[in-house]
Amino acid sequence: MTDTSETRPADGEAPAERPGLVRRLMRYLPLVAPVLLWAVPSWVLLYGGQEWPVPVTVTGTVLGVLGLTGMPLAMMRGHGRRQQDRAAVVGDTLLGSVWVLFTWSVLLGVLLRLVLVVAGVGDGQDRARITAWAILGVSAVLLVWGYTEARRVPRVRTLDVELPRLGAGLDGTRVALITDTHYGPLDRARWSARVCDTVNTLEADLVCHTGDIADGTAERRRAQAAPLGTVRAVHARVYVTGNHEYYSQAQGWVDLMDELGWEPLRNRHVLLERGGDTLVVAGVDDVTAESSGLAGHGARLEDALQGADPGLPVLLLAHQPKFVDRAAAGGVDLQLSGHTHGGQIWPFHHLVRLDQPALAGLSRHGTRTLLYTSRGTGFWGPPFRVFAPSEITLLVLRSPGRDADTAQADTAS
Repeated sequence: MTDTSETRPADGEAPAERPGLVRRLMRYLPLVAPVLLWAVPSWVLLYGGQEWPVPVTVTGTVLGVLGLTGMPLAMMRGHGRRQQDRAAVVGDTLLGSVWVLFTWSVLLGVLLRLVLVVAGVGDGQDRARITAWAILGVSAVLLVWGYTEARRVPRVRTLDVELPRLGAGLDGTRVALITDTHYGPLDRARWSARVCDTVNTLEADLVCHTGDIADGTAERRRAQAAPLGTVRAVHARVYVTGNHEYYSQAQGWVDLMDELGWEPLRNRHVLLERGGDTLVVAGVDDVTAESSGLAGHGARLEDALQGADPGLPVLLLAHQPKFVDRAAAGGVDLQLSGHTHGGQIWPFHHLVRLDQPALAGLSRHGTRTLLYTSRGTGFWGPPFRVFAPSEITLLVLRSPGRDADTAQADTAS
């Protein structure tokens, strides 16, 4: 830990290094980012040589200014202390829309213009106008498609996962994973019920929810979360907290999930026994719990595995993929996570990769540990998913000892 107290350097010692430029600039990101998001598309669409009629330029400029001022205000009213859902919907929708518009203003504003120049299409004004219309058209199509993708019931993704330490009796164990449902300002109670109906068709031995149930308190989002009580599993339904629970009274969500019949795995484990073999199913609080100030909350793998036979395979639920370093050090066989949303709106995944070791899918960490990262079942904030489809995941656990004939029959079916 670095000592940040002010001390005078001793003789001969170099003075303490000042914070780096990047770190200092990051402090201003919340102020600079909205300006860039709105200013770049406005400039590319209106002032890039198009020479639109004055009414068009004035109208576009006014809309850009309204967006720049209205989006932060709506998000503060929607996600701040007032928690006004209508304001949150407006702010979130504007954020998603301008992100898509910004992205394609940058890409097409450079690439398409270059192509048009090389192809010798028109003069500067023609190329500028063609580019502007292309940006607006592509953005509109992606936003409509992204909204449809975000609001639909996710498709089921099925994946066989071989665990070397899994006993033969556990071969074929079906684990259903949902995560990041993010019930929020847009009422999705019917969507929630349809998701739970889909999970029930999977006839899973174990159903897992790896956190970020909702944006808002359990009392506020109870109606949307209530269908989770209808989920069925042969052995158990288990849940761990995500970072968004710690923005909205996490203990309330733990209590509600318990009430709905889910077993909160707060730094503890349960045993799944099948065919004479045993699987340790453990869970930890989200890593943000450690700084939440809530008594007893914190990500503690050693507590989660306390009393478990070290010779048994371990399935761990941890909301954020970056917990996998601790999981690998602790000998976990498979960690299930969410949090990333697969980036949700392309190309945001590049920023996600700066914080997390995996974006989506199955990855190996160390000699034993596998990590499965779900793209999430719902969406956060902006009601769009662009090139990052949501999912309900069915993981079929496989033992290395299963015979070839059984494996071939499973593949054929």
